[in-house]
Amino acid sequence: METKEPRKFPLEFEGPSRDTDSFEIALPAGYEVEELPPPMDVDYSFGSYHSKTEASGQMLHYTRSVEIKELSVPVSKMDELKKFYRMIASDERNSAVLKPAQAGK
Repeated sequence: METKEPRKFPLEFEGPSRDTDSFEIALPAGYEVEELPPPMDVDYSFGSYHSKTEASGQMLHYTRSVEIKELSVPVSKMDELKKFYRMIASDERNSAVLKPAQAGK
């Protein structure tokens, strides 16, 4: 999608799809969550992306889903599609920040 020349034809997907990931990550002993990445909710007519990280006890729970809703994205929506994928790439680079747990907790 990142080309120097303007695109002449729509982008065609093989079909509608939804990919969902869910992870549970144990915090290292002696650490607690200081900061979590913000949730992300992106919706376009052609697709959506949602992610969320939550802390519960000594576990991090991370979920995300990517859905492609339209088989064809017209050239007129190519800038939106690029923005969509850039937002996903940016969100995937986010991370939780941990700090040493305070004694007595």
